[in-house]
Amino acid sequence: MLYSSIRGDIYNIYGFVRFADEIVDSFHDYDKEALFNRFSEDLDLALKNRISLNPILNSFQHTFHKYGLERELVDAFMQSMRLDLHKTDYLTDAEYKAYIYGSADVVGLMCLKVFVKGNTEKYNELKDTAMALGSAFQKVNFLRDLKADYEGLNRTYFPNTDLKNLNESSKQNIIDDIEADFEKGLSGIKKLPIEAKFGVFMAYRYYSQLLKKLKKTPALKIKDSRIRVSNPKKIELLMRSYVKYQLNLM
Repeated sequence: MLYSSIRGDIYNIYGFVRFADEIVDSFHDYDKEALFNRFSEDLDLALKNRISLNPILNSFQHTFHKYGLERELVDAFMQSMRLDLHKTDYLTDAEYKAYIYGSADVVGLMCLKVFVKGNTEKYNELKDTAMALGSAFQKVNFLRDLKADYEGLNRTYFPNTDLKNLNESSKQNIIDDIEADFEKGLSGIKKLPIEAKFGVFMAYRYYSQLLKKLKKTPALKIKDSRIRVSNPKKIELLMRSYVKYQLNLM
């Protein structure tokens, strides 16, 4: 749903962040810390030498240099992924926000650099809204994946929340926070270049629908199941979103 002129570079960013995430989340039969350290070293060499024999890192370094991505964004992402190797609880709002910044906000900022084709003025204008949208997406993922994160990976991300006894009040506080992020993020989507606008708007619509389902789901059921949007509903969302986009009703 993105224009072909930017699609490849978004693939390159996604490949990089997904690979790092898979190491810390999925490679349970191996020394994940050793693998992550090796990946981090290969990343440093790829960015320094502008080439890598790892095709995913080689693709990412190409996009990194093409758009002048900030190294701080990459380092913040890697730091959040490294936390997932050992950290299981986020007890304060500061810890929670720092993790989300590194795991989601900076990914939104890297994508934004591609969307605006490296235009610094446009990037700075939309920076805060891109971070808000990244935060919203990540928090929806956290809420949807409570069961998998808690039972499968022994992780809890929401501070001051007892997941063993998640109640409606705690759930509503989380949803209120997400909805505020979504509202801010949507204001930025409306200002995106044409090449990126529909693709990002569609992602927003999907995650908004997922949040609506989570909002209607009892708190205890969220903890014990994984809520998803059905394929027919996804098709309906696509058609309705395209009409809104074409009529400029976003």
